[in-house]
Parts: sequence; C-alpha cells; structure tokens
Amino acid sequence: MSDARLPPERQTPVPSPCINVCKMSPVTGLCEGCLRTIDEIVAWGRADDAYKRAVWQEIRRREAQIPFD
Repeated sequence: MSDARLPPERQTPVPSPCINVCKMSPVTGLCEGCLRTIDEIVAWGRADDAYKRAVWQEIRRREAQIPFD
C-alpha cells in the first residue's frame, strides 16, 4: 500500500493538516481549517514525525468532539 493511501498520521513524512483555511476561533482557540492550536501550528515546521503524529491524534480527538452541522 502506498503512503498516499494511508491516513495522514501514518504517512512518512507526516503531512501537514493545513487546508489553507487559516482562521483562529476565539471560542475554541483552534484553527477552523486544521483544528490545531497556534502553538501546534508554530511548532510544526521544526517538529519531528513523533510530534506530528501526536498532533494528528489530537486533531482526530477534536474532530470527534466537535458537532459539525
């Protein structure tokens, strides 16, 4: 199976969750596009794959908790 068919958190290198909808929510403190905190966004460029996978796990947890209409 090619890396592109794996979920992003299992790919190497780990891809960014950014979808170019960069707007921080004052309510949640998360980017409305990628569901990362500003600290996670800033750290991403210099982070290792373990950190990036941990961020993806948090994104998945956040997705499960957000009521999408």
